[in-house]
Amino acid sequence: MRYIKFKIFSYIAIVLIAIITALPSLLPSTWIADTPNWYQQHKVTLGLDLRGGSHLLLHIDDKKLLAETRLQFVDMVSSQLRTNGIPAAPAKISADTMTIKLRNTAQLDAAQQLAADLQKGQNPRQFKVSVVGDALNFEMSKAYRTQLLADAVQRSLEVLKRRINETGVVEPLITSQGNTGILVQLPGVKDPSRIKDLIGRTAQMSFHLVHDASRDGDVATLVLPGAEAQKQYTLNRQSLINGGDLSDARLGFDPNTQEAVVNFRLNQHGAEVFADITKANIGRAFAIVLDNVVVTAPVIRSIISGGAGQISGNFTSREASDLSLLLRAGSLPASLSIVEERTVGPDLGSDAIAMGVSTGLIGAALVLGFMMAAYGRWGLIANTALIIYVALLIAALAALDATLTLPGIAGLILSLGMAVDANILINERIKEECRVNVSGRFAVQRGFERAFSTILDSNITTLIAVGLLFLFGSGPVRGFAVTMAVGLILSMFTSIAVTRLIIDWRVNTLGRKPLVIKGLALLNGFGKHQTIPFLKASRVGIIMSAVLSVASIALMFQPGLHTGIDFNGGTVLEVRSPANTNIETLRQSLATLKLDNVAIQEFGEQGSFLVRLPSQPQTENAEARINAIKSAISSVAEDVAFPRLEMVGPSVSSEFIATSMIAVLLACSGMFIYLWSRYERYFAIGAMATLALDITKTLGFFALTGVEFNLTAIAALLALIGYSVNDKVVVFDRIRENLRANPDKPLADLINESLTSTLNRTVFTSATTFLAILPMGIAGGSAVASFALPMLFGIVIGTSSSILIAAPIVLILGEQAMEKLKLHAGASLAHDSNLFLREDRP
Repeated sequence: MRYIKFKIFSYIAIVLIAIITALPSLLPSTWIADTPNWYQQHKVTLGLDLRGGSHLLLHIDDKKLLAETRLQFVDMVSSQLRTNGIPAAPAKISADTMTIKLRNTAQLDAAQQLAADLQKGQNPRQFKVSVVGDALNFEMSKAYRTQLLADAVQRSLEVLKRRINETGVVEPLITSQGNTGILVQLPGVKDPSRIKDLIGRTAQMSFHLVHDASRDGDVATLVLPGAEAQKQYTLNRQSLINGGDLSDARLGFDPNTQEAVVNFRLNQHGAEVFADITKANIGRAFAIVLDNVVVTAPVIRSIISGGAGQISGNFTSREASDLSLLLRAGSLPASLSIVEERTVGPDLGSDAIAMGVSTGLIGAALVLGFMMAAYGRWGLIANTALIIYVALLIAALAALDATLTLPGIAGLILSLGMAVDANILINERIKEECRVNVSGRFAVQRGFERAFSTILDSNITTLIAVGLLFLFGSGPVRGFAVTMAVGLILSMFTSIAVTRLIIDWRVNTLGRKPLVIKGLALLNGFGKHQTIPFLKASRVGIIMSAVLSVASIALMFQPGLHTGIDFNGGTVLEVRSPANTNIETLRQSLATLKLDNVAIQEFGEQGSFLVRLPSQPQTENAEARINAIKSAISSVAEDVAFPRLEMVGPSVSSEFIATSMIAVLLACSGMFIYLWSRYERYFAIGAMATLALDITKTLGFFALTGVEFNLTAIAALLALIGYSVNDKVVVFDRIRENLRANPDKPLADLINESLTSTLNRTVFTSATTFLAILPMGIAGGSAVASFALPMLFGIVIGTSSSILIAAPIVLILGEQAMEKLKLHAGASLAHDSNLFLREDRP
């Protein structure tokens, strides 16, 4: 008794804490304005697609970084050779190796030792030095290459954080992604053009002497353009001071010309070096180089000992201010390019929130209403558990500091529909036990015991798909995976623990009265019939399914999938203009730009359009084209806005294709292995064969309807894989249970009985999940069409295939196995049926 009370108070405490934790995410901020600030901030973070902002994926130019590192090392070796009196020809650098040819081969050993000494104490060693003929050969080690790239990513992260923080952006997210990628998310930034300019500049500043052949002799040089048009400078390649010696840089104005300049100050080391250089080179030009452009090259007139200087170059105040910011934040170790960009305006984000909340509430109301109609007062218990589940889910997402995206809202709605599954399983099991005239308490106990393994198996199969989605997905798709995973785990707690507690309390209040679970007469009578001979339609079902799958495969070739930019690469620009804007006028304005394969189409409401550009090899060209398109459209349409921009480079799109295929294949493989271990190979084969038919038909749905196939569609596909297998697990579990109870019965009769007994659960679960997603499918618009519409289609396909496809395949394979065993072993049918009765394994 004490244990029961402790359990009751524990569950109540958990639920109350969850509700209190979830309130900041559910209530308007004005309602909790008087609460502590830490409590107000403890809420689910909205993704950029909901609150507006910019998402940038940057890629480090690793090839250029490695080339510059090789060049620096060769210059250092060449300088040491000259210092030690070892004459050598200028270095030759290829893609992977470098060679320095010596004029005197007798000095090769000494030169090799000198190059090795330069790397003493370094771990890992940078370059492998070897002698090839009359030259030294240098090859970068793999360990150093890996370390160099990792260090470049970390240094870039720190520099970008300093730069973006100085611009005033609130709560930016800057993280590494992969080996050479950096993800930057900027909430509230509608036009990231200035930030992209700040991010894109490496801001590598260095000081070089302008080359003087009479004084410098045979030293390595480089030719760089000047800030002024058509002016070139030949400089000594070795830099004397670099940006690392800067201590400060600020916007200033020249007192004579009033032009904007950058006043900089060097640290102590830089000031001393600068003084020595100016002392030794009075009368020579001294170039200040920024990102391989000579900004200015004044002649040294006197010793500069204060460590202060000035950079001038016909800057505007904004340009000088940004340059100061870049120099203060430090230079990037390598140049960065934007390979993916997604920008969402705040208005579009607020529309997405309104859509998600409204469709979610309608879907939840439909689910709660259905449960009341199906189970009456007992449905109220399930609904109470569902409401608690939602509070726990929001509290968990807030505690995990998860980011809620638009696909995440879709995942929340889907998880709500799937959370009902466990409650339906429990209620149906209890109803079955009540039909054999056992006591209410015993019926509840047996119902929960028999439903538990099915609930566990069905949730684990879905978690396999969701886990892989998280591993291989990115951005909003990961948000969907997190929401689904947390939802599945919490749904098990609420259905098994909370629902059990409420039902036990209800049964205790009944005393000796019989336990009756019933709802509306129409739904209450559903399934109360004799065994339905489903397998009579098995041949027709399998043939029809195969024909539809073959037709779906043909549709994938013609007309084919309408793939989005996630897989094709390219740019999509959304345009919003007055409702009377003529699309032909916009087409004519774009035609004047003479861009290749640019297309514009009507989209959503009147006055809304989508402009599509194919993928470009250089993102800088895409940026220029986007600006040209915006200017052209703005010139012919008034009050035009560009609420959304998406740009995906070819390297990113190819990566999306590969990871998506791997995720789907691994999800199927993981489920196959799990089903094989929990049941028998024939169940696993039947499930996978049916799943292949379900997937092909869903892909055919994409091809036939023209719904865009993008990363959100992959999320839908993986969710459907989990849902479809979930449904089949319930049927398989009942077949296995009936085989154990009646091993002498013909397999076909057992399967028909199993399908009939699980029909209520199959139909009711599909109905609730369908109802949960239906409002989003109708009113969600294009933003979630790639998820909601195929999910609605897939629920119907997955449910029907469990009855008409999966079970008949198990019958065919099972009967063949039994006949084979009887022929070879002479065992009885009862004994052979143990093939299907493998005990549950831990």
